Amino acid sequence: MKKELKIPKFKSEDEEFEFWSKIDLNEYYEPEDFVPVTFPNLKPSTTSISIRLPNHLLSRIKEKANAQDVPYQSLIKMYLSDRLRDEYRSDYDVGKRDVSKKKNKL
Repeated sequence: MKKELKIPKFKSEDEEFEFWSKIDLNEYYEPEDFVPVTFPNLKPSTTSISIRLPNHLLSRIKEKANAQDVPYQSLIKMYLSDRLRDEYRSDYDVGKRDVSKKKNKL
C-alpha cells in the first residue's frame, strides 16, 4: 500500500460518483494489495424462452427428471449445458489435432 485512502462520508450518490470518478487508485494501492474475491450468492441472469417440444419427448424428460428428483426445466438446462460443453471441447480438440498434424508435416 502506497498511502492510506480516506473515504469521506457522502451526502448523495452524485457526490460519491464524483469522488470515485476522479480518484486514481494507483496512487494508493499496489497490484499485490488486491486479493481475489468471489460472490457465491450471485445468480447468473436468465431469460425466459418458449420452446415447442413433442409431447412424447417432454414426457420422457419429465420421467427422467422425476427419477433424478430434479425439476424438468433444470434437467433440460443441464442437458443443454452438457451438450454445449462437449461441443466446445470437441471443437478445441479438433483444432488441437489439426495443429499437431501440421507440425508433423514440417
